[in-house]
Amino acid sequence: VQLQASGGGLVRPGGSLRLSCLASGGIFRVNFMGWFRQAPGKQRELVAGISRDGFTNYADSVNARFTVSRDIAKNAVYLQMSSLEPEDTAVYYCKADLSTETDPFYLQTVWGQGTQVTVSS
Repeated sequence: VQLQASGGGLVRPGGSLRLSCLASGGIFRVNFMGWFRQAPGKQRELVAGISRDGFTNYADSVNARFTVSRDIAKNAVYLQMSSLEPEDTAVYYCKADLSTETDPFYLQTVWGQGTQVTVSS
């Protein structure tokens, strides 16, 4: 099982980026999916999460600027980021709570490899 994140890059303040994360590899069911970020010298923090039922939650610092969504059929989660600020600069990680075909009743947490987002003029 792996999560593959993509879409990071360099963007100017006020710009937008869209991150994508696809889970693959013998997946039975994906429950929670979300995005976390870690800036240099800081702890990893939740940015946005979405349940299988579509309930979302956001960090106060990104509310109204970021939108999380998912495609259950594709085992994918997306993060649309707008009005980006230098403070949004970090490595962004996707996370999924899922079970596999080999053990469908065991829920495990899987992390993606991270994608760098840099907001700078």
